Amino acid sequence: MRAYRGLLDGTDEDPKWKLRRYLITVGAGVVLVVGSAWWLYFGFLHVPERRTAAHFLDAVAAGNLQLAYQLWKPDPAHYSMNDFIADWGATGYYGPVKSYRIESAALPPRSSTVVVVTIEVSPDQPFPDNKDIDKSRRVKEVQIWVDKGNKSLSFPGFP
Repeated sequence: MRAYRGLLDGTDEDPKWKLRRYLITVGAGVVLVVGSAWWLYFGFLHVPERRTAAHFLDAVAAGNLQLAYQLWKPDPAHYSMNDFIADWGATGYYGPVKSYRIESAALPPRSSTVVVVTIEVSPDQPFPDNKDIDKSRRVKEVQIWVDKGNKSLSFPGFP
């Protein structure tokens, strides 16, 4: 005669295997929670500063340098509109900027008031794929400091 067991009936499982199963389940859960927390923290860290940089670069890419200069919030005595155009204008050092990609945002060493946003700017629209070698050569990497308080922008090393 064969005894049938239901789904919820107790089993004669070896306690060592039961403990091992629970440890594996708990370990996988801990790894999942830590991995998710890590991704959320670094994926959404410095979002306001990234948005500030994106808003600025949208204005530059649209050719609205007056708005971009206002968003930069410079001290006109140290960084005039002519200096700004020499950097970001159509014939400027970084220009013409037609598209961009924000690479990263991080706190620089020994600073808690600014965030360094690393951006790649391109004179081509849309942003070139890595496979397009000719267009990728014209991509320039720019680091911009974004002040956490007033969201002003500057180049690294300049207040």
